[in-house]
Amino acid sequence: QVQLVESGGGWVQPGGSLRLSCAASVSIFSPYIMGWYRQTPGNEREAVATIIGGRVVNYADSVEGRFTLSRDNAKNTLYLQMDNLQPEDTAVYYCRLTPDKRRTYWGQGTQVTVSS
Repeated sequence: QVQLVESGGGWVQPGGSLRLSCAASVSIFSPYIMGWYRQTPGNEREAVATIIGGRVVNYADSVEGRFTLSRDNAKNTLYLQMDNLQPEDTAVYYCRLTPDKRRTYWGQGTQVTVSS
């Protein structure tokens, strides 16, 4: 069973930074899709930053220029560096791994709260 363990969430003031980590129990060298999603109460989960085929990185328009996706293949870990955080970034952030078209796994989620 594939496991994704997220960490790094918390509370930060507007303009602050956080780095989320997602440690996978399998290789993340070239997954079909891997990335970070977020969800607020009453809303659907939305893509924040994803890497497709291990190469193409996409960002949501709302985070472009503020968030950076990176990974350490040796540690099977995906990171999301979040800078200049704003209150609208408050959400539960989930790590997603889709190693192939047949399977998708999600982490347990980590809360990010941005407020003054």
